[in-house]
Amino acid sequence: MTSIQERIQEEITENAVVLYMKGSSHVPQCGFSAVVIQILNKLNVVFKDVNVLIDPEVRQGIKDFSNWPTIPQLYVKAEFVGGADIIREMYESGELQTLLKERGVETASK
Repeated sequence: MTSIQERIQEEITENAVVLYMKGSSHVPQCGFSAVVIQILNKLNVVFKDVNVLIDPEVRQGIKDFSNWPTIPQLYVKAEFVGGADIIREMYESGELQTLLKERGVETASK
């Protein structure tokens, strides 16, 4: 059996973009998670969503893994990018789009 840290490492390695969130991409269960979903959808980013509410081990494990206290958490190419406020600021400044492009993640062209 793999540890929660190994499971998280595997998820972020096997998927280009992973969002650890409350709820799912179709039914976000917190406003901050919803904001990040809206941004990723606007950019047409394909991502894996992980609902931390259904697994308390993941909910705590992701906070320990990133050393970041809040959910949601966005990972791009296995690197922690940030939570809702950081993602929103990066999107508004264009920095998120640049990061995704540099990492080879396909997005909608605006």
